[in-house]
Amino acid sequence: MAFFWFLSCFALVGVAHGCGVPDIPPVLSDLARIINGENAVPGSWPWQVSLQTNTGFHYCGGSLICENWVVTAAHCEVSTSDVVVAGVYDLKRTDKFTQFLQIEKVFTHPSYDSNTLCNDIAVIKLATPARFTTRVSPVCLPDATDDFPAQTQCVTTGWGQTNVFPPKTPRKLQQGVLPLVSSNACRNYWGDFCNKILCAGGSGVSSCMGDSGGPLVCQKGGVWNLVGTVSGGSGDCSTSTPALYGRVTALVSWVRQTVGKYPC
Repeated sequence: MAFFWFLSCFALVGVAHGCGVPDIPPVLSDLARIINGENAVPGSWPWQVSLQTNTGFHYCGGSLICENWVVTAAHCEVSTSDVVVAGVYDLKRTDKFTQFLQIEKVFTHPSYDSNTLCNDIAVIKLATPARFTTRVSPVCLPDATDDFPAQTQCVTTGWGQTNVFPPKTPRKLQQGVLPLVSSNACRNYWGDFCNKILCAGGSGVSSCMGDSGGPLVCQKGGVWNLVGTVSGGSGDCSTSTPALYGRVTALVSWVRQTVGKYPC
């Protein structure tokens, strides 16, 4: 199966730093969407990072899970010459909250399949650790056994396109509220797909090109959990078609094993 576009630490460590609880609360609307855009409250998604080339071009998103590690999508093909930018809200403006973090190493899931997007996940070991502030802090990783049922309302964030024809890219971080979609319902759109893929949206909301690797988060027990990583979707970022995300509960064991080889 081919898709039309690529949406170009352990839990204990996160808990010690209050993972999944922003110091600045997000303000959400049921009509929020990334296509046609709704600006997020600055600092309300403190784990969101921008992955940029060394020339400052934003190409993917990611999520801090502790001071030294970021989760993103394998298809982003992150290079050690790239830069992780934390604490950023407006891509055209830096301020005292912005942190430019160098990359030491990138680990891509060994079973990643670019044709099916199965195991579309990677973790980035930072050479420059993030400094946690009111605008920079980690998201929680779920347990492999955690259940996030269909119709759970979740949030995706990023700087991906807000319009496809003509293309329009936002300066400010966008957010979208969208429901998780059952695998059976998603197969009506995409046919058979890997069980490590999660579907969400199709309700007037969609991720788009440039959101790749960024977070899909759902609240559980009062904290935000990284449930998906933006992976792929329809060529025109249709808001009536569910988009595809890496299913983090199915991939978190690999993440923990990889992160566990190095100090967080």
